Amino acid sequence: MSELFVSIKRLDPSVELPSYAYEGDAGLDLRANADVVIEPYQRVLIPTGLAIAIPDGYAGFVQPRSGMALKQGLSIANTPGLIDAHYRGELKVIAVNLDSENAIHIERGERIAQLVIQKVPVVHLVEVDELDETDRGCGGFGSSGSK
Repeated sequence: MSELFVSIKRLDPSVELPSYAYEGDAGLDLRANADVVIEPYQRVLIPTGLAIAIPDGYAGFVQPRSGMALKQGLSIANTPGLIDAHYRGELKVIAVNLDSENAIHIERGERIAQLVIQKVPVVHLVEVDELDETDRGCGGFGSSGSK
């Protein structure tokens, strides 16, 4: 397994650093740095109290935690949230409550999202008159059927 060392700064000295719940996990758990109530269908920006220096050639992707999504309807409005390599501001999570009836109560220190760091290439677009043919072609949404 390859390793990557990433610099992280606590903007609030009392916050817990992100960590993996289990060995081999892909996502580091991000925690809320504030008590927050999210009403049904409401979006809230939740601070983490952390800043990170993602190296060139990599990006961070903030994704929902599956347990909170299933049990409470907590998701991320722009999932996955993208953190570019040169961003040095506070990591914040745009949380959304997808439950139609119940508010979600987030306590400071609670795990609210996961951060995945991935290698990303620099893409150079090459304009062409025609694209190569594939089996799928122009088939879009639902083109592969339901079974």
